[in-house]
Amino acid sequence: MAATRKTRQRSAVERLLNDSTEFLSAQHIHHRLIHEGTSIGLATVYRNLTALADAHLVDVIHNQDGEALYRRCQHQESPHYHLICRSCGMTRDVADEAVETQLERLFAEHGFAEAEHSADLFGLCTSCADSDDS
Repeated sequence: MAATRKTRQRSAVERLLNDSTEFLSAQHIHHRLIHEGTSIGLATVYRNLTALADAHLVDVIHNQDGEALYRRCQHQESPHYHLICRSCGMTRDVADEAVETQLERLFAEHGFAEAEHSADLFGLCTSCADSDDS
C-alpha cells in the first residue's frame, strides 16, 4: 500500500485521536472535527483511519453492532487484546505471553504459517457488574 501523504485532514484526525482515550467511530470523529471547525468529509476520515490502522498506529475494535471503532494505540507491545465492557464501553489493553504461546502452538499444530490473529473480549467491568447487583 502506498504511503499516505501527511495532509491537514490527516493531522486533524491524528490530533483528535491523540487527545482521546476512548474508542470512537468514524462518524463520531467526523462530527467532532466538523464541530471544531475542521473542513473534512466523512470519506476522508475513513480513508485516514484505514491508513492509520494499516500502519498499526490505531487499534480497531468492533462493537456489538459490528461498527468499527478507533483509538490511538495505548499498548505498544504487539499483539495485545482488548477487554471491553459491554455496558459502558470501558476498554483495557492486555498482553499475555501464555495466550501467545498457546496460539502459536495451535497454528503450528494445524499447519498454519505466518498466522495473524486479533481478539476483542467482552464482559462487564467491576463498576457495571456492581451496579447490576444493586
